[in-house]
Amino acid sequence: MSILSSIKNRLISIIQLILVFIYIIFEEIIWEGIAKPIYEAIHSLAILQKLELKLQDANPSFILFLFVMLLVVVEGAGIYAGMLFVSGQMVFGMALYISKIPIAAFTFWLFRVTEDKLMQFGWFKWMYDFIMRGIDWLKSSAIHKSTMAYLASMKLWFKEFKARHFGGSSPFVQKLKKIYTSLKNALKR
Repeated sequence: MSILSSIKNRLISIIQLILVFIYIIFEEIIWEGIAKPIYEAIHSLAILQKLELKLQDANPSFILFLFVMLLVVVEGAGIYAGMLFVSGQMVFGMALYISKIPIAAFTFWLFRVTEDKLMQFGWFKWMYDFIMRGIDWLKSSAIHKSTMAYLASMKLWFKEFKARHFGGSSPFVQKLKKIYTSLKNALKR
């Protein structure tokens, strides 16, 4: 039994590692770096604030239909972009993926402003709670914690490297400025 238990534990660890990796890519890179600023820009638009008021009076079934349709389009575009990327059409895959980000941010905005109406559907609330428990499980895992600690130390190292080598008073930057000035003066002659 210990061999089967060991295999099961290794399999769970591998699955957990893959899920943590995917979660970190989407949460840290795509959401924090790209989608969150778009979401914040969308949220601040006056026209959407008016739309938000109208959505408060909308039928919950209509909101659910709209949300699910947008979600299907966004996720379908993401899957197709991944297929394009894997098949070697990297430029088209990246272009499709990048172009879907504003729609995903709008979909997230729609979810946030109509969350109370969407949660009226028992199956939707159950799925949302299930997904949130899964995310909490991933975040509480030792793999996620150690990976995030490693990423934090890498960010600190990059900041220190940037300040040391590319700061305003670093010898490297001063040398680059001298070369630039001398080239600029030589071209003026």
